[in-house]
Amino acid sequence: MNKNPPEIQDQDNLYSQPRETIAGFVFDDAVVKVFEDMIGRSVPGYTTLLSMFPVLARTFVTSGSVCYDLGCSLGAATLAMQQGIGEENVKFMAIDNSQAMIDACQTLTSQHKKLNVNVCVELADINNVNISNASLVMMNFTLQFIAKKLRQDLIGNIYQGLNAGGVMVLSEKIKMENASDQKRLTTLHHAFKKANGYSALEISQKRSALENVLIAETIEQHMTRLKQAGFSEVLVWFQCFNFVSFLAIK
Repeated sequence: MNKNPPEIQDQDNLYSQPRETIAGFVFDDAVVKVFEDMIGRSVPGYTTLLSMFPVLARTFVTSGSVCYDLGCSLGAATLAMQQGIGEENVKFMAIDNSQAMIDACQTLTSQHKKLNVNVCVELADINNVNISNASLVMMNFTLQFIAKKLRQDLIGNIYQGLNAGGVMVLSEKIKMENASDQKRLTTLHHAFKKANGYSALEISQKRSALENVLIAETIEQHMTRLKQAGFSEVLVWFQCFNFVSFLAIK
């Protein structure tokens, strides 16, 4: 593990200057330094979404079980879930495939860890993680970066590793089936980013960087995949513009 993880900065200005070529978006040191600011200013409703995770944890997490944060980035969901834990002997697995993210996550979670919670931060490909004894699995804005051909197997693996009554929380940027709806929500999303200080240049260059990297799907596609995996109850419990969170119960 890197003994000197990247410092977390306040302001995301990665795309503020014109670039001749725009490489595909990656979760590297530069992104880690500004990630907290970036996601808060880029994802509508993100703060509200995080604030609900303690409620979900308090409702669904059981004593002696494991909670997974797949694609954990800086560990915000892990820390939020911990706030809702009343049960002891709960283990958290925070997993990401970015070394830079894992280094920063390790530092942040160790600073805020609850005494009755065991947190394991792990560098791994979530497609190869063995899920077991899980009462709550969270995957926030992560599946959209996974190759589409791998998504069904990943969701199926999560379902198999959940205990009866266990829950998966899946948060994603979505695309709309109707072109006019898609255009309207994209316009609102860009307006949200502009209101948070991003310039038209930053929005355009970031969008180019994410093209062919972030592959969004419709609500129906997500619902179908979750049901095919075996989940008996699937619902949208949160939405802000074109950002949605699903609750899937085993």
